[in-house]
Amino acid sequence: MKRIENIAALEALYGTPGAASLRKVADHLTPLYAKWIMASRLCVLSTVGPAGTDGSPRGDDGPVVMPLDAKRLALPDWRGNQRLDTLRNIVEDGRVSCMFIVPGSNNVIRVNGTAWLTDDADLRAQFDKRGRQPATVIIIEIAEVYSQCARALMRAKTWSGVDESEGLPSMGEILAEVSGGAEGGADYDAAWAPRAAKTMW
Repeated sequence: MKRIENIAALEALYGTPGAASLRKVADHLTPLYAKWIMASRLCVLSTVGPAGTDGSPRGDDGPVVMPLDAKRLALPDWRGNQRLDTLRNIVEDGRVSCMFIVPGSNNVIRVNGTAWLTDDADLRAQFDKRGRQPATVIIIEIAEVYSQCARALMRAKTWSGVDESEGLPSMGEILAEVSGGAEGGADYDAAWAPRAAKTMW
């Protein structure tokens, strides 16, 4: 299979970008970009580090991030599986990208920049949920913010309202498969929802 190995060959296949796709890029949160991001309860956070790349969904029951100013976003690190893949990458490299998603909108707002972690008590307290606080907060320093073309979500019919999850393997089944039956299975699936409800924050 032929491999494309240089930028000139790549660009020859696509042509030049449209003017609007370049003009839409800002180096800070404009009022309208900020409004859009504050409507998002879900983002995908991508990082890179010595061990490779990581993409992690981040969600909340309100805005997923809090703007600190026009150049910085604060993203609480709520409880997860404690693997810390994303956080390790941020400590070791710092380059990040975020895709902010709002249900019903085919547009995605993207933020590229660098990030660092803090356990600042005052900042953590601002994210208090039912008496619980994130262990750390990710500070994202914005280099670029721009809108993504809507075609991908339109092609995927993301918001069609059709439930296509029937027949998917459960997480218990997948865990049993990859662990050779040592973990997972129906007991794992039955225990997951109650466990998640107790450890959401």
